[in-house]
Amino acid sequence: MTRFPAEWEKQTAVLIAWPHKTGDFTNLEQVEQSYSVIADTISQYQKLIIVCRDDSHQQHIESLISNLDSVDFIHAIVNDIWVRDIVFLSVEQEKTIVHLNFLFNGWGEKYQHQNDNALNHKLLNAKPFKGKAHKDVDFILEGGSVESDGIDTIMTTKQCLLNPNRNKGLSQQEIEQQLLHSLGAKRIFWLDQENLTGDDTDAHIDTLARFCSATTIAYTSCENTEDMHYPSLKYMEQQLQDFRTQSGNPYHLVPLPLPKPIYDEDGQQLPANYANFLIINHAVLVPNYGDPNDVVALQSLAECFPGHDIIPIPCRPLVHQYGSLHCMTMQFPEGVTGVVA
Repeated sequence: MTRFPAEWEKQTAVLIAWPHKTGDFTNLEQVEQSYSVIADTISQYQKLIIVCRDDSHQQHIESLISNLDSVDFIHAIVNDIWVRDIVFLSVEQEKTIVHLNFLFNGWGEKYQHQNDNALNHKLLNAKPFKGKAHKDVDFILEGGSVESDGIDTIMTTKQCLLNPNRNKGLSQQEIEQQLLHSLGAKRIFWLDQENLTGDDTDAHIDTLARFCSATTIAYTSCENTEDMHYPSLKYMEQQLQDFRTQSGNPYHLVPLPLPKPIYDEDGQQLPANYANFLIINHAVLVPNYGDPNDVVALQSLAECFPGHDIIPIPCRPLVHQYGSLHCMTMQFPEGVTGVVA
């Protein structure tokens, strides 16, 4: 019996990969400021694992964060820092946490990815992963492309998982069977939904719709008929209204507005959104962009997570490399054995 735990379940750690001057960020100083806030926030609630390049990089990071007692460092070189799509997906099997190592191909061969695809095997040689249960899966899958309700339901998008740039030659039925088998699901919600402008993941679900409980979904919405996203997001809203919980009822749907458009130096709109929040133990970290809708998103998610601290995180610098808060983090669930300690 396999089960893919929901993000709101008890966690042992969150992993991030700290950006480096050799990476793609041209605004590295501002990005590191955001990373410092994220690291200090997570480490107040639980263990934080930071992947960095070497001793020099680690010492630099240590000068930027405050709570080193709750931080473990692992040295490894990565192509990019979006660990949500690279690092293990963790499932529960017979009361044991098993770390699944799916293949990663740079979001459909868009970017260099050799180091990213090799990262999980490097993690297995380092504390706190050494000796833990794991399995290599011969299937391309990114963590940001799948949402779990912790029971039996996976939510994803056709535009990503059925894209021939991932698992070419496999039918929708074959891809479904792989998901059902690997993640222990009994049903899959397929959203037919194009990506947000500037998103190069082919419409990852974690920019669009997120389970907040077994009966609640928060989703990216748009009420401005002049916005280019209005037709597609209204269509997605209709699809979400048709989904049913295990008991046959409609989901409680919580709309999250889009912030005002943010552009890069070339005039390209960036994929800023509030659905890219991160749930940790007793807190929810919410992307903020210096926008009036920041407050709306915080209030909406506070209703979804009573009893959690709702914490705004400055993410405007991150979207200049086309990702946000959820994209650059990966949580690991608590397990009876084989846990991340």
